[in-house]
Amino acid sequence: MEKNNGKPERSAKGAGRGNLQMRRGVAGESPHQQPIQLSREGRGGARAAPGPSLLSPALSSGTRSAPAIPARLLLLPRTDMALSAAAAAVKIGIIGGTGLDDPEILEGRTEKYVDTPFGKPSDALILGKIKNVDCVLLARHGRQHTIMPSKVNYQANIWALKEEGCTHIIVTTACGSLKEEIQPGDFIIIDQFIDRTTKRPQTFYDGNHSCARGVCHIPMAEPFCPKTREVLIETAKKLGLRCHSKGTMITIEGPRFSSRAESLTFQTWGADVINMTTVPEVVLAKEAGICYASIAMATDYDCWKEHEEVVSVDRVLKTLKENANKAKSLLLTTIPQIGSMEWSETLHNLKKMAQFSVLLPRH
Repeated sequence: MEKNNGKPERSAKGAGRGNLQMRRGVAGESPHQQPIQLSREGRGGARAAPGPSLLSPALSSGTRSAPAIPARLLLLPRTDMALSAAAAAVKIGIIGGTGLDDPEILEGRTEKYVDTPFGKPSDALILGKIKNVDCVLLARHGRQHTIMPSKVNYQANIWALKEEGCTHIIVTTACGSLKEEIQPGDFIIIDQFIDRTTKRPQTFYDGNHSCARGVCHIPMAEPFCPKTREVLIETAKKLGLRCHSKGTMITIEGPRFSSRAESLTFQTWGADVINMTTVPEVVLAKEAGICYASIAMATDYDCWKEHEEVVSVDRVLKTLKENANKAKSLLLTTIPQIGSMEWSETLHNLKKMAQFSVLLPRH
């Protein structure tokens, strides 16, 4: 740390990333009195200063000089304020995949049709409770399963759940197994993904919506919420389910299944399971500052395994039907556990990460 005319300055250099400088206002000022500004050379002169984002109401579009309340404080309360406020109720969004979107799991159900800046979600939001925990269920492909994976409006789905106040999103997804030890009917609480999609918007900050200005470079080293995953894993063990505590999901565009050559290639990349929907859902949830976890159910061995029936719609649906009650049991047992836990620090850190990942336009 060097001092320059009373202003502490820190720089960090990285290959291909330009110089990053952090300034925290003049000497003697509390860091809570000045918004942090990041200036980045080598990327078009973009500046990152926490501004309007998904995490708070948008600031006035008027002059940006000398705000009465620093933008950083409008968007992100001080830690002590955040921790006390975040102790508020947990609300769980549930995105149901093929054959795993049964609304009967919710008590006191009501339907709510919504619109978003990104269009309409896949279907109505089904509001209800699971053992006094507020939940919102959404069928990823529509309740009649009319939306193919590439056409799912992932942006609208996640935005709608965020606007509904969801702190967590737990999703279910059918997948193919790329490993001998992951058998059809097994559950996998995935922790990583490989993206092979090509047609899907993967950010809210696409330059087309005033509700999400700037460019978001969201970190994705740890895509899924570790704390939520841990609860799912422990619950699966208590229920006696065959469950793998981690796994790498490769998401393909679909709607076709893989060729055998592709399936074998994905194995060499280290993928454990394969589906068509994890990306960009998990990415958008991270941008929105929501705890996201996925319950994947293996339905087949894709097409890599010799002397095994290759994946087909009939095979997938048969396995889903046979194991749907297990997935339902996992959700019904996990959600009350999540609702009884303290999430203040986890939610605060997620929102902070999302906020400080946005580079605002230069003025």
